[in-house]
Amino acid sequence: MKKTIILLLLILLPLSLYAGRYAGDFILLGSGVRPLGMGGAFSAVADNGSAIYWNASGIAQITDIEVQFMHAFLFDNLASYDFFSFCIPLPASTTIGISFTQLSVDNIPFYDEIWIKNSNVFKRSTNVDLQLTGNPDGYFTSSDQLFEFAFAKNFSKIINLGWELFDLPIDYYIGGAFKYIKRDVYENLGDGMGGDFSFMVRTDLGMLTEVPWLGKIKFAFNLQDIGGTKITWDTRSKHVDEIVTTPRLGLALDQPLSFVDSRMILAFDWSDVYEYSRNFGLEFTYKNILSVRSGLYDQHFTAGLGFRYRQYTINYALITHTDLGNSHRIGITANF
Repeated sequence: MKKTIILLLLILLPLSLYAGRYAGDFILLGSGVRPLGMGGAFSAVADNGSAIYWNASGIAQITDIEVQFMHAFLFDNLASYDFFSFCIPLPASTTIGISFTQLSVDNIPFYDEIWIKNSNVFKRSTNVDLQLTGNPDGYFTSSDQLFEFAFAKNFSKIINLGWELFDLPIDYYIGGAFKYIKRDVYENLGDGMGGDFSFMVRTDLGMLTEVPWLGKIKFAFNLQDIGGTKITWDTRSKHVDEIVTTPRLGLALDQPLSFVDSRMILAFDWSDVYEYSRNFGLEFTYKNILSVRSGLYDQHFTAGLGFRYRQYTINYALITHTDLGNSHRIGITANF
């Protein structure tokens, strides 16, 4: 029963008349390992390659060439989810990045309609050769792919709050992502193009509140699939699905803990796809070597670990899915 439900969600629904609003649900699984370990509350953190999905403007925070790989085991290993990103800083405080995301389900059984053509229940019940064996006539693989190209730029400003007050440094990040989506279900293909616009602002909370030990605070906004992203299928009817526009807001506090040579990030995300979703995340990093993460992702508990050695970071995340089982993600990030 579990496999039947999952296959209906991942394979059959995109082909039905009412599947339009769910056409891009595979994207909602989220990219990267670290973000999901933090409960998907990453829009206002967005400081590595997975930001191309969460908030493209955040890649302007990347100061070195970065490569990131991720593999996830979903739904008791029935499906696999892969992610790759490459980001490179350019002059003038700009950064560009590319990413590739794929959800695939292998060994899906199919039953050829030839068994029931030119036949009826009476004929099949009286002729052994026409009776269904219950064995599949073959297997196929379904895949959903997302290609993205992102651009982001950082603007640093000093705001004068008056001669009796102080100058407040503020960083603005503006970015966007162009996306191409390709879906392959049995013998049919669907594809479409869309885009995201994102914005983030960061300032010093300690200076703003005159509490010097406080860290940086960031606010983020990401508008995904502006105007709706349409996926057109190569069926006779040229059926069109639409990925709805999704607003995403984020808030994060990046707090140094100098007394233990560590830092802590508290993050909150709010989004509206089919209903309001609130995500919470926490990350504690000791000496920029070991990270421990936790969060709530759509009311599901998540946890994660990260270990850094020189320019390499290995990450792991666990996301609980109750009836659908738990998801495990592993990944590696390299900076050059």
